[in-house]
Amino acid sequence: MKVVDLPKSVYFYYQNYEEIKQSDRDLIEEIKAIKKDNPAYGYRRVYLELKNSGWKVNHKRVQRIMQEQNLQSKAYTKKSRKYNSYKGTVGKIAPNRLNRRFKTDRPYQKLTVDVTELRWGDKSTEHRCYLEPVMDLYSGEILSFNIDLHPTVYFALKPLHEALKALPELPYRTTVHSDQGFQYQHHSWVKELKEHHVFQSMSRKATCLDNAAMESFFHLLKSETVHLYNYQSFEEVAQAAADWISYYNNDRIKEKLGGKSPVRYRLLTTEQVA
Repeated sequence: MKVVDLPKSVYFYYQNYEEIKQSDRDLIEEIKAIKKDNPAYGYRRVYLELKNSGWKVNHKRVQRIMQEQNLQSKAYTKKSRKYNSYKGTVGKIAPNRLNRRFKTDRPYQKLTVDVTELRWGDKSTEHRCYLEPVMDLYSGEILSFNIDLHPTVYFALKPLHEALKALPELPYRTTVHSDQGFQYQHHSWVKELKEHHVFQSMSRKATCLDNAAMESFFHLLKSETVHLYNYQSFEEVAQAAADWISYYNNDRIKEKLGGKSPVRYRLLTTEQVA
């Protein structure tokens, strides 16, 4: 009888080779199904989706399979151009109450807003519109938003009014954070906050990291919409942004939320507190 000096792990691997191959095939099909619904997912979010579905699999195995099958995300290669609404001191400049303390354990305690450009059309005939969301920093949920062709004060006020009007009765005051854009210095903006007994907070001038949470959101949205598709009209890009925000709120899982979407996380955590 011939003895082969073979490591025990290798021996058992080949003993179960066919079973492992079948398991890989099943996993590949599951990963492809996840990627079909979420084309921008990298291996970390795919791993979390698998975990949520009851799969017992190592994240390194998921990464290996996605590399072998060419299923990696290609959504985050373009750089976004930042819209700047600063026009000098034209109204009230509020203190930076948030001071980059983005985390909170209470829903609706810290909200943040900002405006970004969304572009459509060919390079020779490129057009732009503007998006302003209101984000709850508790879960990253977008509470309201507006999309329009002109970034006016009224354009900015509309989603703020909708978000504040829908807030439940809270045992603490809400803070709304923004940059120093002309819309946020306007007396109408300040009045809206005062009427709802809300604190106003502003980033320092030309310091985008003071509103890093919203900058990150804009990067995600653009990487998974306007950078992937060539929209040809305002209606197309506006609908795509609205659809993506709904997907982001309700279905797009986040690692820091334990593999849950923003809405799912809020519902689960507030139910536990109640």
